[in-house]
Amino acid sequence: MEADEVQNPGVNFPPPTLFVVSGICGSAMEAKFSLPLSALLIVPAQMVLGWSVTILGAALLAWAMATFAARKTAIYPNQPARELVAHGPYRISRNPMYVALTAIASGVALLADNLWMLLLLPIVLCVLTRFVIQREEHYLATAFGDSYLSYQARVRRWL
Repeated sequence: MEADEVQNPGVNFPPPTLFVVSGICGSAMEAKFSLPLSALLIVPAQMVLGWSVTILGAALLAWAMATFAARKTAIYPNQPARELVAHGPYRISRNPMYVALTAIASGVALLADNLWMLLLLPIVLCVLTRFVIQREEHYLATAFGDSYLSYQARVRRWL
C-alpha cells in the first residue's frame, strides 16, 4: 500500500505544543508555588548542564527535521508521509524529534531552576506517547507494512 493512500496519523495539533504548554504551566506553578530545583537537589554545574542539554537537543531537532526535509516527507503528523525515513538520527531512535524536544525541555527547566517543569515532563511524555506516537506508529504500520515493522523491530522508540 502506498503511503499516500492512508490519510495521515490523525494528530491534529503540532506535538511541540505539548512541551510549550507544559513549560508555561511549570512557569505559572513556579510563580505561584516556588519550587526551585536548586533548593532540593544539588545539580553540579546546573547552568552548564542546562545549556549543554538544550543545545544538544536543538542540534538533534535540526538534524531530524533536515533529514525529513531532504526526503520531502511530512514533518508534522497531520499530513501523509511520502516515505519511511530510517537513516540519519532515525537509525538511533524512531522519534528523534521527540527525544530532542524532551532534551530541550529538560535543559530549559535546569536553566530556569524550575522543578515544576521537570515534574510535568513525564505527563507530557505519557500524553505524547498515547495521543501522538501510538497513532503515528499505527499509521506507519498501515502505510508501509513490513518495511515499518522491520524498522520498528530494529530501532527503539526513544533511545
